Amino acid sequence: DFQGLGMEGLFILNSLRKKYKVKIVTEVIDVRHIEIMSNMVDILQVGTRNMFNYELLKELGNVNIPILLKRGMCATINEYINAAQYILQSGNDKIILCERGIRSFDTSTRNLLDLSSVAIIKEETNFPIIVDISHSLGRKDIILPMARASFAAGADGLMIEVHNNPNNALSDASQQLNLEEFELFIEKLNRSID
Repeated sequence: DFQGLGMEGLFILNSLRKKYKVKIVTEVIDVRHIEIMSNMVDILQVGTRNMFNYELLKELGNVNIPILLKRGMCATINEYINAAQYILQSGNDKIILCERGIRSFDTSTRNLLDLSSVAIIKEETNFPIIVDISHSLGRKDIILPMARASFAAGADGLMIEVHNNPNNALSDASQQLNLEEFELFIEKLNRSID
């Protein structure tokens, strides 16, 4: 699948950040990019494949912006919490955890959305945690009940992929909501939470 635009994409995001006064989150995979990225985005994301990259985590402890740490696809809850400790011990306490599902034998969804991790993390730590509905499910037809379940488990927020034309998306088209679907989703979710 499409792997992004690299540093060119970073400059595009930074120009949009300045022009529209929006917050930008993007994934960092290389310790050599931390300094420039931390000056151009608001939150650095560590993807599932880098949750066990302890050298990267330690270096992210030296920056002064929030780190969004996604759970590794085969990580236990304890391993996940301990990965966050690498960032914390290096001095950065601005950590947001993100449950994005773990690998399973079932193919009904892309990953198994482990909402027990949300409840356990809320019980055992002070870290905020969000749920990546899009990547965990890999489909959009069941996001509403899973979003409700995420909040019931104690999630502090959701990550949802939205695209103005999902059919033309360069990756993950089947899990992305179009703008109208997203608006309807938010309306229904707000009604169920109120």
